[in-house]
Amino acid sequence: MIDRIIKVFTFKTEVYKEVEDDASFSQMAWVLVAAVALLSQLGSTASLVHVSGRGWIPSALIGTVIAVASFAFSCFIISWAGKQFFKADVTFDEMVRTLGLAYVWNIVGFLGIIGAVSPGLSCVTAPLRIAGSVAGLVAWFFAAKEALDLEWPETIGTVVIGWVAGLIISMIFGVLGLGGAAIGGLFSSLR
Repeated sequence: MIDRIIKVFTFKTEVYKEVEDDASFSQMAWVLVAAVALLSQLGSTASLVHVSGRGWIPSALIGTVIAVASFAFSCFIISWAGKQFFKADVTFDEMVRTLGLAYVWNIVGFLGIIGAVSPGLSCVTAPLRIAGSVAGLVAWFFAAKEALDLEWPETIGTVVIGWVAGLIISMIFGVLGLGGAAIGGLFSSLR
């Protein structure tokens, strides 16, 4: 497993073919996505420690659920779009395995935890987090290309469709979450 993660971080793209063909990696891909999402969310929500002093862990847990749901939806849309528009021979599980491995780049989001120690250090970690996000998107292109077996223009178009769909789902969940927090705050102030 560590060897595969190192290959992702060093852009050894043959690792995606390896996991695409390894049906036993499906469960590990889900575990990897959930673990990385949790660590990333802990980093992303760490600023809540300075803002309110609480809510950090629950926010990270809710964010993790949203991130995993968004990942699943993106995998579904990418595999569906690849099959529908370009006749790709891909399954949802193959997409989960390849994109799940590429998802390890999101671990860079954990650097946000440094902001909990000192908010001033966020100016140092922010560029690293942005670079990690860009590298993660590039890794998704390589992973999807392997799973979809399409040419680059079709692969990029399909991933962008899936990425936008996942972003929309995250925004919807976020709006629902913010709405739920506002309603909860309203009812708690009435007591």
